[in-house]
Amino acid sequence: MCRNIKPLFNFEPPASRNEMHDAALQFVRKISGYNTPSKANEAAFHEAVEDVEKIVRKLLASLDTSAPPKDREIEAAKHKERSKLRFGTA
Repeated sequence: MCRNIKPLFNFEPPASRNEMHDAALQFVRKISGYNTPSKANEAAFHEAVEDVEKIVRKLLASLDTSAPPKDREIEAAKHKERSKLRFGTA
């Protein structure tokens, strides 16, 4: 599951709320051990996702760097090439 959490800082365009939500969801899934919580734990699970998402937004808004923003397409191409080298082609 952790492989699905991608770096979100210093990209052009900036990370969307959806990307932040997805990262928060993956984080809560990982630490809770639930992919889908039971009815008894559903409210706590979703509240945790919302809380983590708020913290992610706050963190990304407060970070500063002098490095130029990374291009999402270039970074995706690099990732694809690394995967190809690691796993081969299908």
